[in-house]
Amino acid sequence: MIVNNKTIIISNRLPIKLTEENGEYKLSPSEGGLATGLGSVYKQGNNIWIGWPGIEIPEERHNEVRIKLAKLNLIPVFLTNEEISLYYEGFSNEVLWPVFHYLVTYANFDQIYWDYYKIVNEKFKEAVIANLSAGDTIWIHDYQLLLLPGLIRSELSQVTIGFFQHIPFPSFEIFRLIPWREELIVGMLGADLLGFHTFDDARHFLSAASRLSSSNLSENVLLYNDRQVVVEAFPMGIDSKKFEKLTKHEKVAKFTASIKASLKNIKTILSIDRLDYSKGILQRLQAFELLLQLHPEYIGKLALYMIVVPSRDTVPKYKELKDQIDQLVGNINAHFRTINWVPVHYFYRSFSIEFLSAIYSSADICLVTPMRDGMNLVSKEYVASRVHQDGVLILSEMAGASKELNDALIVNPNNIGDIMEAIVQALNMSTEEQHIRMKSMQAIVAKFDIHLWVKNFMDKLKEVKMMQESLHTKYATENVRDQIAADYVKAKDRYIFLDYDGTLVGFNADIDKAAPDEELYSILKQLTLDPANRVILISGRRYQTLQEWFGHLDLDMIAEHGAWQKQKDTEWKPLPLLTDKWKQEVKTVLDTYTDRTPGSFVEEKSYSLVWHYRKVEEGLGELRAHEILNHLRMLTTDKGLQMMPGNKVIEFKNIEVNKGKAAQNWLYSNNPDFILAVGDDHTDEDIFKALSPEAYSIKVGSNISAARYYLKDYFEVRDLLKELVQEK
Repeated sequence: MIVNNKTIIISNRLPIKLTEENGEYKLSPSEGGLATGLGSVYKQGNNIWIGWPGIEIPEERHNEVRIKLAKLNLIPVFLTNEEISLYYEGFSNEVLWPVFHYLVTYANFDQIYWDYYKIVNEKFKEAVIANLSAGDTIWIHDYQLLLLPGLIRSELSQVTIGFFQHIPFPSFEIFRLIPWREELIVGMLGADLLGFHTFDDARHFLSAASRLSSSNLSENVLLYNDRQVVVEAFPMGIDSKKFEKLTKHEKVAKFTASIKASLKNIKTILSIDRLDYSKGILQRLQAFELLLQLHPEYIGKLALYMIVVPSRDTVPKYKELKDQIDQLVGNINAHFRTINWVPVHYFYRSFSIEFLSAIYSSADICLVTPMRDGMNLVSKEYVASRVHQDGVLILSEMAGASKELNDALIVNPNNIGDIMEAIVQALNMSTEEQHIRMKSMQAIVAKFDIHLWVKNFMDKLKEVKMMQESLHTKYATENVRDQIAADYVKAKDRYIFLDYDGTLVGFNADIDKAAPDEELYSILKQLTLDPANRVILISGRRYQTLQEWFGHLDLDMIAEHGAWQKQKDTEWKPLPLLTDKWKQEVKTVLDTYTDRTPGSFVEEKSYSLVWHYRKVEEGLGELRAHEILNHLRMLTTDKGLQMMPGNKVIEFKNIEVNKGKAAQNWLYSNNPDFILAVGDDHTDEDIFKALSPEAYSIKVGSNISAARYYLKDYFEVRDLLKELVQEK
């Protein structure tokens, strides 16, 4: 690897706070989890971080700020207050944030928000392109920049791009409500690797992408524009060693002593959140109120420390939420407080990391119950701060962290009774059980820390690029096509095996509509006019259909994957010793699935049955196909049949019927000096495997194949065949 290759990190905000004091700009480090985790990356070598500096900078002072930030490997993207208002406060936080957190009623689908979201993503693209060199790696972060991977990719097709989303990705039914959903998906598909906190988020994205774009899905890989895009879960960690060390800090020790002195004989519950409707703050307060109502024995013995960090409280929805929190805290305190005891200690402000560390290590219970959260690092920070391995974490099942920290008390944040019972369970939990649970969670937090998260993501991104490149080597480039044409011209005896559907014509939902057109007839006619050529059409179609479409041409035909064969100037002959006695039993089963699957149908051929699901709703067809394969697996084995899953089809046929065997029969005792075989399907793999290594085998579509090369689609196949004809 070239030493000068760099990593470019891009996020909405730079990892610093920029403030203006007496006309001078001052920089201070940001305490955010992302800034901490990626600090080790962007500070190395010539790596850089691109983002908005946090405030509007007058144009005449842009250069001054650039120079100041460059010393820290930071590159600013300057945004006006109007851009921030409409792209960030508007589209990012009034469209994407509520929809991605399943609070669609809070979304405001304003066209001007979308216009500015595109404008700002373009600005980021220009900043990236200006700082990009060959061999660099780009890592884009979060929902404010969903269009950026696609914008960069459209200018530089070979660049390496990773994207990580730090908030949840909603299910398809929710995501599809966004008017600009297709553009967002296409933007994200510009990345080579897409990372999410949880498998659920990754699954939701795969579902949305496969429905809203032209991509093809295979497990966790989307094939889009002949490039493989990998989608995976990378649960984000924290710098656990930093939180462990903080507990020994002098300042923290003072804070801890003071907190403990003020809370003699009182158990404490800690709640820390940014002011946001996705955090479940009101429900948490209601659960605490219910606890005091139903368990008066805890009055005077239990206190809730609630820290709410100010956020967007000028926005009506947030102001309304703050008013509701203020009112509920006031009601609880007014109703339950005594002269010596206050039930809720409510702080609407942010605190230093040292004070947070002290409160983490002092609180008996940490209550983290968001309605929906990408990861939630507060839960991990609490666990890392418990150096004596005591304390109880109560965690919402809707937070990504719940997938890892399953020794927490997991609750449904909508169920106030459930949260209350978890608090009671936590208060009564033995020290021994606390130790067992906390020790287990600490091991996870320590192992899967922020540094491993960065390493795992970057390693996977390299792996994805290698996988893509290993496929690219097989593409039939212009040089390869020239070589095929040169060998074609030299050859005296040529065999050309051509599949039909997906190879010479495109797919059609109605199988009878995929008839040959004039261009295809012209290409085949020109190929057959050369006496050195033997053209063999080898298809899964019924022999009657092939006869009707191609019977007038001077070529050989193999139908139904080899069950029927016809050499030019002879009649159709079935493969000897084939039986169709099994068909009725299999067809009865297929008919029951067809009745339950609108859009599917059974095609009957002489010695095979095909279940088609091209017209079936996305997802349902794949589900039914899987059910059919499981249902008929034993029966087909007993009857000596083969099940062949293909492109939106499953074919059942006699095991002797095989395109590879049929091709070998044609080549038997012949020794042509040029062989070309082109096909797009699972069944064509048999031909590719049967041919000699010198033969030119070409798969249509860039799936992994036994073929030597691949072409993208049937247009490229026709172009290749036209080139061969013209060479003569």
